[in-house]
Amino acid sequence: MADRRTHNPEVAGSSPAPATKQKTTPLTPAQETFCQQVVLNGGDQSAAYRIAYPNSLKWKGNSIHVKASQLNATDKVQIRIKELQAKVAELAEKKFEIDADYVLRRHHEIDTMDAADILDDDGDVLPIRQWPKVWRQSISGIEISELKAGKGDQDTLISVLKKIKWPDKIRNLELLGKHVSVNAYREQVGISDPKGRPLQSPTWELVPVAASPRESQG
Repeated sequence: MADRRTHNPEVAGSSPAPATKQKTTPLTPAQETFCQQVVLNGGDQSAAYRIAYPNSLKWKGNSIHVKASQLNATDKVQIRIKELQAKVAELAEKKFEIDADYVLRRHHEIDTMDAADILDDDGDVLPIRQWPKVWRQSISGIEISELKAGKGDQDTLISVLKKIKWPDKIRNLELLGKHVSVNAYREQVGISDPKGRPLQSPTWELVPVAASPRESQG
């Protein structure tokens, strides 16, 4: 009688055939543009999609949002965005010395800005050159209006109105609280470790121990 057993290479000790490695498709020029724009604009996917795919300018906003979200969710796009973000962070720290500590320091400076620093004893605004540096760097704008009386060359300057647009202190305080080194808005239960994680309470298992004869006689 003929032996009809099939030959199994794995049983016979032969090594299995190597798995075929799938190649990652490179990004298209439009996808690369999308990744760059997402990093440059701070994460606005829809705006990045409009630039990368100009034909989408005719679409409705919701359609662009859906397409941008789908593209952003792909693995290769996420990998590229993280690469670009890392490069930007490295450049900022090396060239401009901007890191988490710098951001925290600037938030603190803005939070402690005092209007008395730019006013004289009569309540008039000091010349800009006499302002503290944090004020000169942090205000959003200055509007100066001159009020004159008279006609033609006989105009007389009566007063000067200066409007100073302060930084949004409430928004700044919110960002300060969200800073990685502060985390004021994170729910905290009990005591946390240096990394902000809740500490695990130690547990003990009570194991009954048989009493000695002397203790039992008591």
